[in-house]
Amino acid sequence: FHPLEVQQSTLLSIKTGGCSENCGYCSQSQHHKTFVKPTPTMKIDDVLEAAKRAKDAGSTRFCMGSAWREVGNKHAFKRVLEMVREINGMGMEVCTTLGMLTPEQAKQLKEAGLTAYNHNLDTSREYYPKVVSTRTYDDRLNTVKNVREAGINVCCGGIIGLGEEDDDRVGLLHTLATLEEHPESVPINALVPVAGTPLGDKLLARGIHPTWDDMVRMIAAARIVMPATMVRLSAGRLEFSKEAQALMFMAGANSIFTGDTLLTTPNPEFNEDNAMFEMLGLEGKPPHQPHRKSPYIHIDDTIFTRHANAMASASQ
Repeated sequence: FHPLEVQQSTLLSIKTGGCSENCGYCSQSQHHKTFVKPTPTMKIDDVLEAAKRAKDAGSTRFCMGSAWREVGNKHAFKRVLEMVREINGMGMEVCTTLGMLTPEQAKQLKEAGLTAYNHNLDTSREYYPKVVSTRTYDDRLNTVKNVREAGINVCCGGIIGLGEEDDDRVGLLHTLATLEEHPESVPINALVPVAGTPLGDKLLARGIHPTWDDMVRMIAAARIVMPATMVRLSAGRLEFSKEAQALMFMAGANSIFTGDTLLTTPNPEFNEDNAMFEMLGLEGKPPHQPHRKSPYIHIDDTIFTRHANAMASASQ
């Protein structure tokens, strides 16, 4: 990857709250009492207007999230398919995160023009039961498999700051890096604890939160084990300084979410990110285009051989 090219994505919650899952960190779960109030699925025109604003602000990928455990037989899925078609027609890449998918639903999304589907693993298999019990780790992996087999790019990552150990972060990356194919993008989220959620209340009481160097290490490790994957600096970015974010880009992050809200979590506004891009000399990645290649020389066997031959000649 070119180190200065960074993809700008915008995430919109098109159906907020009322989720039947019991994820211990999530403000949208119906199991927890938080500030989030359930809302119906947004109207198509309102979503398209949000996508247009995101595109005008520089985003090239538009992601839509719905607080569903699974798509199931929901009538609103037809509306989502129409949203995907329309936003794809605007020249943007389109991503959704709708919970668990069947192979047929994944196929329908592909036919509608979906670029990528997000379905995070959250953490390691070992720590996962301490985070959620209403969906298994294998349920998540099965959805990732359905997405891949439909020909849709996989977006799959996790969250740090759930109270996990370093071994769990390693375990998450190991699972992602040993999939049959690496995910095309891996979001790295820093948990923003929410009062009213079991994990949020526990972490807030103990004053535990992910630090900037936790994020830098996680991003760097993801970049090393999945060198051709987009590593996305995701939720929690507002908690870190511009200097810390610069280190995250240097460590290997080459994608961010822009816009003032990520589902229900605060995020830097478009103009703040534009100013940061200008300050750091970053450039937005165009949609539906391959990444620019790095301008730096790659050290490979050919270079070592050439250097060895030159050294041998000089010694004669």
